[in-house]
Amino acid sequence: MRGILGFIIMIQGVMGFIGQVFFDGAWGLLPHWFDLPSAAYVGLFAAGAALAVWGDAAKKRKEKQARQTGAGAA
Repeated sequence: MRGILGFIIMIQGVMGFIGQVFFDGAWGLLPHWFDLPSAAYVGLFAAGAALAVWGDAAKKRKEKQARQTGAGAA
């Protein structure tokens, strides 16, 4: 779940930053509710990337633990 949420936050950060810096306004859902500076969108991207990596690492750790537990029982 963290990975999916992180991916969505990353997309919102990228869309907001690119739209605000290179075009006339930020894109995505966040500009409808908040007026954020460009640096905040970069921060959102970084937070989303951290969540995505954290979720992927937890998933791999859980799979490795399941393999070790399953191999020990056999």
